Amino acid sequence: MRIVLFVEGWTERELPAFLKRWLDPRLEKRPVGLKVVRFEGVSNYLSDVARKARLYLTDEDTLAVFGLLDLYGLPLNLPDLGRDEKIARARQEIEAMIDRPFRDRFHQHFAVHETEAWLLSAPALFPHPVRERLPGKPPEDINFDEPPSKLLDRLWRQTMKRSYKKIVQARNLFRCLDPEQVYIRCPYFRRMMDEMLQVATQGRSR
Repeated sequence: MRIVLFVEGWTERELPAFLKRWLDPRLEKRPVGLKVVRFEGVSNYLSDVARKARLYLTDEDTLAVFGLLDLYGLPLNLPDLGRDEKIARARQEIEAMIDRPFRDRFHQHFAVHETEAWLLSAPALFPHPVRERLPGKPPEDINFDEPPSKLLDRLWRQTMKRSYKKIVQARNLFRCLDPEQVYIRCPYFRRMMDEMLQVATQGRSR
């Protein structure tokens, strides 16, 4: 049995191992599989999510499909809403794209505002000059004006005199990141993982 995770790009390639470091110990040594399906960016995700959800959810080995998108740069018609309202509206719009028979097994979630926010849960991961300049606020409160990847790139250029290479450096940092720290500090990540654990636990008892 497996959970399928839809993601929008290359940065998320490290996510299966990262997420399973949190999930597997809670499944009493009877883990479920976690398969990542990568889309070519958010536009491709939105245009093809219904077809791919149908494809995977007709497979009897698939317990559920979880979608994960960065909240930053989401090209939906979302007016000037607060963060929580924006997430609720985006989730509603995307889940409405899924064929009705499969909707209850499709779970749309968002990295607020990007998966890099999760890295900010563990400041010790970063070089000391970068760490000293990180904002003292919850990771998911890093906002749309300067989302986490842009913040890290600015700090890297200021202190390390080179750019932050998102794909290379984020992937390396995720390998060292403790998901429990993210779970504690990022409520939207916690909501996704609690839901994933519930699906996995119920699926094992089928």
